[in-house]
Amino acid sequence: MNSLYFTEEHQLFRESLRDFLQKEVVPHIEKWEKTGTIERFIWKKFGEMGFFGLRYPEAYGGLNLDLFYTVIFLEELQKIKSGGFAAAMWAHTYLAMTHLNAEGDERIKQDYLAPSISGDKIGALCITEPFGGSDVAGMRTTAVKSGDKYIINGSKTFITNGVYADYYVVAAKTNSELGNKGISMFLVDANLEGISATKLDKLGWRASDTAEIAFDNVEISEENLMGEEGKGFPYIMQHFALERLIMAINAHASAEYAIEYTLEYMSEREAFGRTIDKFQALRHTIVEHATDVEHCKLFNYATVARLDKGEYVVKEATMAKLKSTKVADETIYSCLQMLGGYGYMEEYPLARLLRDSRLGPIGGGTSEILKEILSKMIIDKQDYKPAVKH
Repeated sequence: MNSLYFTEEHQLFRESLRDFLQKEVVPHIEKWEKTGTIERFIWKKFGEMGFFGLRYPEAYGGLNLDLFYTVIFLEELQKIKSGGFAAAMWAHTYLAMTHLNAEGDERIKQDYLAPSISGDKIGALCITEPFGGSDVAGMRTTAVKSGDKYIINGSKTFITNGVYADYYVVAAKTNSELGNKGISMFLVDANLEGISATKLDKLGWRASDTAEIAFDNVEISEENLMGEEGKGFPYIMQHFALERLIMAINAHASAEYAIEYTLEYMSEREAFGRTIDKFQALRHTIVEHATDVEHCKLFNYATVARLDKGEYVVKEATMAKLKSTKVADETIYSCLQMLGGYGYMEEYPLARLLRDSRLGPIGGGTSEILKEILSKMIIDKQDYKPAVKH
């Protein structure tokens, strides 16, 4: 335990979460990985335990705890052999619910945030589009005002929880001429007429439900506009630091798990009369990876501490995701190699870990996009300011 950031209370929380995951989640993981469907009952159990409310206000059933409880939540979810299950949980809690909390009015918070915290409603954030990818400003989905309603048309893709969600937080253009200044955020009930969700077949994250969603003349009340019209892009940007940090933490935690598992395997596997953890080539390879992972972890923790104090850490969070996802990919690839033929077998966790880790440098802004963002900051001296004052 790193006592610079974690207290005894944090550690007790980690132990109780670990016990809960082993008892309530792990027995179902293989089934959920095969079916691609996470059963509803587990959402309710997470809600009852308070896991969805860690950083949310007590007024809506949350616990209003510091961000290191979130770090523990994310780290432990990476250690139960399903990046997909972890993604479903954190996408609900930190993508959809972050917008509800930041931009939702009192009605939205009572009707959607509170039941999301209790596990009675599942949310999905809908930003990425089939033709847009990382180009958020280039979105084509529109929300046209008509009397006291908005009519939404368009499509979103790679949406985690897209099929089974009860509501969507949707980014759409309210003024197509204004580019990124014409984007607004809306709350859309998933059961409305004109919405269709198609499940996508993925390389990894098999347990999570990822969808392409089409909106065909979907009518919503003007009350479901979240925050101000035209402020959607700044709202999205505002939350990117947290999303990138989440993916950085996921990466260092999954890499750490891969190393722990591989070391255990190496201590039992024998070749040429000794366990393979005695061979210098393998020992030194593991040490290199362990060093890289530890560097990422400490940088990620330091960035979380600054974000928790309200600092604007978009540069550091971008660096954290860029580096941590690369290190995780390389570490897990190498750990699979250490297992030889067994690494290639589905009954061992490294095959799934390898597939799941490949999403890291792609989702939440590709590494290529992140490098260009950092280039603007480091080379062009562009100074990004918080998009929305709190």
